[in-house]
Amino acid sequence: MTIAYEWRGHFDNTAINALHAEGFGHAPLKDDWWAQVNRHSLGWVCAMKNGELVGFVNVAWDGAVHAFILDTLVTERARRRGVGTELIAVAVREARAAKCEWLHVDFDDDLKDFYFGACDFQPTQAGLIAL
Repeated sequence: MTIAYEWRGHFDNTAINALHAEGFGHAPLKDDWWAQVNRHSLGWVCAMKNGELVGFVNVAWDGAVHAFILDTLVTERARRRGVGTELIAVAVREARAAKCEWLHVDFDDDLKDFYFGACDFQPTQAGLIAL
């Protein structure tokens, strides 16, 4: 499977809404992802196979030294082939190039092996308030 990874790559809102719906188990929405990431993100990584969006990760930031991994998504048919790991590797490289000092991620327990094992994140103390 040949996949191209693009930092701040172009994507179609319909494609990202479908990918998000598949990844998080909900009906496709009509969100304007393109406007959202261009307004609020340091960048994002698109994984493309033959012109089709098969993976995506958003790298939000505080405008200074903290970046945040959000919405790591890979289509079902492209999973377990290193696509997610490469999405994160590109995000790490680009956040470092932007002079960020920290890259944060939060995730559900079933993704510990992915983030701590495959992607080399380290566990930390953190807090959360459910709103």
